[in-house]
Amino acid sequence: MNSQGTKVFVGMSGGVDSSVSAALLKQQGYDVTGVFIKVWQPDWIECTWRDERREAMRAAAHLGIPFVTLDLEKEYKEGVIDYMIAEYSAGRTPNPDVMCNREVKFGAFWRWAEKQGADYVATGHYVRIKREKEKEGKREEIQMLAGKDSNKDQSYFLWTLNQDDLKHVMFPVGHLEKSAVRALAKKFKLPNAEKKDSQGLCFIGKIDVKDFLAHYIKTEKGNVLNENGEVIGSHNGALLITIGERHGFIIDAKHKTPHDERYYVISKDVEKNTITVSNKNDQDTITNNQVKQMVKLLRMNWVGPTSTVGTMLQARTRYRQSLQDIEIISVSNGSVVVEFKIHQDTVTPGQSLVMYRGEECVGGGIIE
Repeated sequence: MNSQGTKVFVGMSGGVDSSVSAALLKQQGYDVTGVFIKVWQPDWIECTWRDERREAMRAAAHLGIPFVTLDLEKEYKEGVIDYMIAEYSAGRTPNPDVMCNREVKFGAFWRWAEKQGADYVATGHYVRIKREKEKEGKREEIQMLAGKDSNKDQSYFLWTLNQDDLKHVMFPVGHLEKSAVRALAKKFKLPNAEKKDSQGLCFIGKIDVKDFLAHYIKTEKGNVLNENGEVIGSHNGALLITIGERHGFIIDAKHKTPHDERYYVISKDVEKNTITVSNKNDQDTITNNQVKQMVKLLRMNWVGPTSTVGTMLQARTRYRQSLQDIEIISVSNGSVVVEFKIHQDTVTPGQSLVMYRGEECVGGGIIE
C-alpha cells in the first residue's frame, strides 16, 4: 500500500495501543491525524475523559501530528448506552463493546473522518487484515484475522464489520504481541509508554456494568435455585445476571461445603426473578452431556462471503472461550441457525456468537 499522501485518522484513546498505532503509521510515511473521541458519560461518575484526552494529546504532540477532539456523545448514548439498557431490561445480556465498535469507532467516526478527507481510520485493536487483490474480474476480498497475540485478540468484538468497512480500516498493532507494543512505546519514547491497559465499560472505563445499570434499571432481590429447584441462596436481580457467571449471587452457608466447586449460573427466569446455578465441574457437565445444540442468531453479519448450509466452522459465545465446532443449519434474511457439536453451558440471549475458519473471523450474530 502506497503511504505517501494517504491520510489516516487514528482513534487515540490515551492508551499505549492506539499511540503506538499512530507512531507506526507516521513512521511508515502516512499523513496521520490523532483523534480523541469524546462520548457521553453520566454526571454521577468521576469524569475521566479529560485525563484520557490529555494523555492522547501528549502522545500526539510527542509524535508531531495534528490532534482533534471529536464529540460523539449523542451517537454513543443512543447507539450503545440506550441499547444496553433496553436489552438488559428485556432480560437479555448485550455486549456494549460490540455496539461501541459498530456505532461509534467504525460508524460515526469513519463518516466524520471521510468528510474531513481521510482515506482510512485506524485503531489499536489486536486484529489483522489480509487483502486479496482483485483476480479475474472478482472484486478484492478482505479477510479479518485474529490478532497475533491470542491473549489480546479482539476479533470477537469486531464481527459487525463488513467488506465496505474493512476497505478503509487499519489495525497497525494487530500483527504484534502486547510485549512488542510495549517495547515500541518505549522505543518511540511515548509519554504513556508505562500506562496500564484500561478496563471496564467501553469508553466510560473503570465502573462495574452492574453498578452502572443499577442507576437505570429497577431490580428486586430474588431466589437462587439449584438444579432440583430448591432455594439455596439469593441475588439482587435476575435482569443483571449473565448465564455462566460465577458471582453476583450469595449461596446460603448451609448449602456450601469446603470441598464444593464454585457455583455458576446455568439459567434464569426474569418473570419469576430467579436464577438457577450449578457447582458441577464444567468438563464433567460436557462429558455427561454430549448433546448437540441448536442456536439461532439474529442480526447476522458475514465479514466476507456468506457461508452456506452444511458449512463446518468454529465459534465462541463469549470472549476468550476456546473455539467450538459448529455446523451451519440454515441461512435466511438476517438470521442463521447453527448447531454446536457439543452442548454449551453459557449460551446467553443477547450475547454475540462469533464464527471462525481457523484464524479468520467470518462473521457473527446476536444469540436469540
